[in-house]
Amino acid sequence: MYYLLTYDVVPEYLEKREQFRESHIELALAAVSRGELRLGGALTEPSLGAALLFEGDSPKVAEDFVTKDPYVLNGLVKRWTINEWSIVLGAGVPAKEIDFGN
Repeated sequence: MYYLLTYDVVPEYLEKREQFRESHIELALAAVSRGELRLGGALTEPSLGAALLFEGDSPKVAEDFVTKDPYVLNGLVKRWTINEWSIVLGAGVPAKEIDFGN
């Protein structure tokens, strides 16, 4: 199952994140190495936030990331959400049968 974690960030997030960036990236790389984090990055022009795609048995994989993320812990993230994402195709995900109503 896939879970999309989205962050809404504070104004001037790009400037404020610099002191926490290395720790954030280390946390993300550890999640990648465990096979939990599949994609992640900032929404740009202007910086609106970030989106991270997790894979796991429950939303706990994303929740655990949030509880340790220095961006969240240091107030750079105003609000975050986790939603189950039913991926139908693309990005190496095996295509599911699609009912076209025929």
